[in-house]
Amino acid sequence: MPAASPPDPLVPPFGPLAGLRVLESARFVAGPWAATYLGEFGARVIHVEGPPFAPPYADATRTLRPLVEGTDFRDPVSESWVQYSRNKLSVGLDVRSPDGRAVFLDLLRASDIWIESSRPGTYDRLGLSDETVWAANPRLTIVHVSGHGRTGDPLRIGAPSYDLTAQAMSGFLSLQGEPDPAPPMRSGTALNDTVTGLAAAMGGLMGHYAALRTGHGQSVDVAQYEIFFILLENLALDYFLRGVVRGRHGTAHPRLHPYDVHRARDGWVVVAAPTPDSWRRLADLIGFSDPAYDDRDYRLAHRAPVDAAIAEFCRVRSRDELESLARAHDVAISRVLDIADIARDPHYRAREMLVEWDDPVTGRVRGAGVAPKFSETPGGVWRGAPWLGQDNDAVLGRILGYPAARIASLRDRGAIGEYPPHAPPPSRPAASREGP
Repeated sequence: MPAASPPDPLVPPFGPLAGLRVLESARFVAGPWAATYLGEFGARVIHVEGPPFAPPYADATRTLRPLVEGTDFRDPVSESWVQYSRNKLSVGLDVRSPDGRAVFLDLLRASDIWIESSRPGTYDRLGLSDETVWAANPRLTIVHVSGHGRTGDPLRIGAPSYDLTAQAMSGFLSLQGEPDPAPPMRSGTALNDTVTGLAAAMGGLMGHYAALRTGHGQSVDVAQYEIFFILLENLALDYFLRGVVRGRHGTAHPRLHPYDVHRARDGWVVVAAPTPDSWRRLADLIGFSDPAYDDRDYRLAHRAPVDAAIAEFCRVRSRDELESLARAHDVAISRVLDIADIARDPHYRAREMLVEWDDPVTGRVRGAGVAPKFSETPGGVWRGAPWLGQDNDAVLGRILGYPAARIASLRDRGAIGEYPPHAPPPSRPAASREGP
């Protein structure tokens, strides 16, 4: 195995990924979140963002609604950006220019993993194909995040994709919501984007592990729709073995029962008893004694009496009462928490899943913490989401070793740029075009 990486000049040493070097030039949730996730466990992450070096930004995540006003109420920034871009260094770089491409290749030489999310072919057109990049850094793992992948049906490869389109194409959306004729119901958050980000982060780590053993890098092709498709349990087996086209069942589960949402006196709870032992404990708790329902298949085919008994049991009790009784009888009943519940929940606080940090634009903020938990090398938040180009001088000078005169020349020629909070926009902002 290689020797431990030397301390990074710009990132404090922490977490299991301390010393890992990640370059990220992705946009709009999935790719950036992959890099953020690595950064929360100690990786040095440099986010490269192209022109215009002022609003409206090339990365729309910075202005995704809702916005948080800056400390003097002149520089709104997206709440999503504040949460999902922390622990990063920011470089404003125009890779479409020869100077910018040269800097970008130097950044790639100083990296272990590169994460990008442009449409397939974008970097080839910019003169930064995988082969060109590997000529500069043969050990680099390249993670390409896209809606439909880099190979396959040409009509799919070039099509635009967002979280919602990936939910639809993967088959996930067809399973969510009430049965027909009600429409499918999308996830309440950008679930595909964030899960794809986790998969991209894992793919980058796996590729890097292989590069450590073999001495050469490879590309990782992460397609949004595929990540959701492989998480749909036995959906494909069910179809190819039995011809089943699974549909929507509302809040109920098609194969597990009881496994549903019920109204308590003061809100909603879920009740789950999918195994024989858990069913017997629930039946004892709610006083349901018909032995015929101990048979799983019979219970699935005759749900109504059990559902009615559970509904009546929950309806007259508070969520606190139901959870207390459930714990006493080793039954899985849990309240449905909204964010107001979460903010007061002692378990969230005890596990530090609600943390505060300083954002360079908005000031002190409080948001989601870091998971999973490591006993010896925990992750954490060491800085807030950077403003555009916040680390130009530090990255180019301290990591790449550029002298101050070269950095100033790059800035004068428009290859690098920045937009500090409250700064007036440049007199001639570059036009936004497809690219990193």
